[in-house]
Amino acid sequence: MTNAARSEAPAAYPAAMDPDDHVCLCFHVSLRKIANFVAREKPTVASQISECLGAGTGCQWCVPFLKKLHQLHLDGKPMDLPVSPEEYASRRSRYRKTGDRDGAATE
Repeated sequence: MTNAARSEAPAAYPAAMDPDDHVCLCFHVSLRKIANFVAREKPTVASQISECLGAGTGCQWCVPFLKKLHQLHLDGKPMDLPVSPEEYASRRSRYRKTGDRDGAATE
């Protein structure tokens, strides 16, 4: 979804990440890279996703999201995160300042 399309989306529908949006902001690992890695390597536990360019090994903000993506894969569901990249980055910034995850990946 482009930024223009995100701004036009009804408020009742939360914006979701595009495949090229970064899930791991420390190492710039996109949702597409993670999805391709999971499809190819079929990790048995979520922590194995760290083998995808180090995802989840920096500040660790994305770890709950990586776990959610792994579970979606195990359940045979599309890998998607129902949060806009802007909101995701904002929440990560608060996490980096306070250590509070603010309900990460529970939506």
